[in-house]
Amino acid sequence: MAGDLLIKGGRVIDPSSGADRILDILVVDGRIASLSESIEPENGATTVLDAAEKIVMPGFIDMHVHLREPGFEDKEDIETGTRAAAMGGFTAVACMPNTEPACDTDAVVAGILERARKKAWVRVYPIGAVTKGRAGKELAEMGEMRAAGAVAFSDDGSPVATAEILRCALEYLKSFDAVLIDHPEDMSLSEGGQINYGLTSTVSGLRGIPRESEEIAVARDLLIAKLTGGRLHLAHISTKGALDLIRQAKAKGLNVTCEVTPHHLILTDETVLETAYDTNTKVNPPLRTQEDVDALREGLADGTVDVIATDHAPHHIDDKWVEYDYADFGISGLETAVSLIIDKLVLPGVISWMRMAELMSLNPARILGVPGGTLEPGAPGDITVIDPDCEYSILPHNFESKGKNSPFIGWRVTGAPYGTIVGGKPVMYGRRLVL
Repeated sequence: MAGDLLIKGGRVIDPSSGADRILDILVVDGRIASLSESIEPENGATTVLDAAEKIVMPGFIDMHVHLREPGFEDKEDIETGTRAAAMGGFTAVACMPNTEPACDTDAVVAGILERARKKAWVRVYPIGAVTKGRAGKELAEMGEMRAAGAVAFSDDGSPVATAEILRCALEYLKSFDAVLIDHPEDMSLSEGGQINYGLTSTVSGLRGIPRESEEIAVARDLLIAKLTGGRLHLAHISTKGALDLIRQAKAKGLNVTCEVTPHHLILTDETVLETAYDTNTKVNPPLRTQEDVDALREGLADGTVDVIATDHAPHHIDDKWVEYDYADFGISGLETAVSLIIDKLVLPGVISWMRMAELMSLNPARILGVPGGTLEPGAPGDITVIDPDCEYSILPHNFESKGKNSPFIGWRVTGAPYGTIVGGKPVMYGRRLVL
């Protein structure tokens, strides 16, 4: 769409300014130009979108997504993944480096950005690998990847292998103020595990993954972060013990942030039995207990948790339609996250609309150091519009993602992304992609 964009009559919620009121928003040349109680279009080229009875927030940023390209395009690619993001209300995604080849050089970073320039529906921010080939033995050329456009660094899919490698990486990243995102897991405890260690694993006969696998890794990471003073972000926290360690570290002033996923905030390990071993419940870290879910929700409310991220991990049906032991880990989450957070957390009063915007927009932008997270004049025209009253059923044939692997199939939810606007251009509006 050419020309300016005017969004009329929405309830604007902006955590960067504390705004929460009915406003019009004018976007000119891809940036927020003004906000006012009444703005009229100045010329016929202005596109006007009616947002009455809708909620308007800074564009959501998912800082933990697996787009699978290059190497695993049978599961997802940049085009389908970003179409899914647009439908899910996300204006930007940060893609993890566990591709083939791994995103461990400036050439791969540049290739992802070039592909995104041609095919992506939303902004794409590559995350570079910490070690070459994600093998955990030798640091990758993170400085070169940063110069090519990588916004953060991780060996996600695996933890940073050793404390020494982690120490060196955090020291190195301090030189250009980049954040290291670690997947906290002690592989010696989790190897061969399928679900959370406990009563459910005992009843099912499936090998369990103990909480300590995550908590030992979190403790290690926090100690190395304290030693180096580097910026550490801990991915997909799933246990009460891990969150308690992070809370204590923050109280001591460590430069640490963390994220949780919608599925760890909603589902428990009992879901595995309740769904008759639906392999779509198989995730890493595994679904934990109700005590852990309650603790994570408390962490959302008290500020310990910084970000809600999907850990979008799409898979081909052949990777999931097998015995539980042999199924791949992961959930396709981009198109369900916003609705699930609204239905299960915002509407019941666990968190506010303002806190949702902080967790899904402002904080991801600040942690990654990317534009967005605000609707202040001069900011990019990246905007998420929500219909809080929309009721619908989650159905796989409606997914834009190649991955239909969701444990939420058939769930009836209230609240949905209604519009996704990137750089002042609607890419999804009225719950339909804008071609």
